[in-house]
Amino acid sequence: MSTLDTALDQYLSHLLVEKGLSDNTLSSYGRDLRDFSAFLAGEGVEDPAIVDTAHILKHLIGLRNKGLSARSRARHLVAVRGFFRFLAAEKLIEKDPARLVDLPKSGLTLPDVITLSEMEKLLDTPDDKTPLGVRDRAMLELGYAAGLRVSELVGVLSADLNLAAGFVRVMGKGDKERLVPIGEPASEKISEYLEYSRPRLASGRLSPHLFLGQGGRKLTRQAFWKRLSAWAKKADLGKKVTPHTLRHSFASHMLEGGADIRVVQEMLGHVDIATTQIYTHVARERLKSAHRKFHPRP
Repeated sequence: MSTLDTALDQYLSHLLVEKGLSDNTLSSYGRDLRDFSAFLAGEGVEDPAIVDTAHILKHLIGLRNKGLSARSRARHLVAVRGFFRFLAAEKLIEKDPARLVDLPKSGLTLPDVITLSEMEKLLDTPDDKTPLGVRDRAMLELGYAAGLRVSELVGVLSADLNLAAGFVRVMGKGDKERLVPIGEPASEKISEYLEYSRPRLASGRLSPHLFLGQGGRKLTRQAFWKRLSAWAKKADLGKKVTPHTLRHSFASHMLEGGADIRVVQEMLGHVDIATTQIYTHVARERLKSAHRKFHPRP
């Protein structure tokens, strides 16, 4: 086994044991890094210490010539960056050759977000006179307040919630746990749901899950997606809104408000800050849009 292969195995083991990545994510990283390793072998490179920036750029050009989309090439680069960052941190290489390689710009597809006013309109749409409406409002508030994935939102347990402290415990990808603040508006709507709506939906059945469907069953991701789509249509936002739109908007609005990207990374549960950095592009695009709209000489 070459020095490069040994280093790759060390890194993948680090991602599994220390970072707790999910099987799918780990498989994706491994596949991309094996492709990179095969490219380096073709270049006669078996030691990561002699890899330089030119090797990485040549690999990316090769991927482009093979027809890989910019987004796929960006994913490859994220894997390669993480690998060399790990080697540099472990003092296995003197300097990181991937540090100055930028992501393919067209590969950074900006996530769908809605404006703050659109979000407030959406949050105000559910009917607070029905058990399902109260539940949906609480779910929208929590999803937006904590930037949750839809699987995390429907998977929240009643025991995960601490309304007095204003936190929710979230079990994210790779079974990594994080604590996220939720704020007063979300706490108030969740309290209303717990007092008024949940007992009616439970129908006498016991369930550890916070959000319930009819008959006390756990709410599915598909069911919430369907309800959200209906509320977005009723709010007349004029755009498609998915559960991930709440998460994307949370991150974008936090960064626009001045939050540190490391803080947003922690709340989103991103292992690699490169994943979070895409939201800085959203904020920059909005700044440029505002400048073009309002500056007398755009």
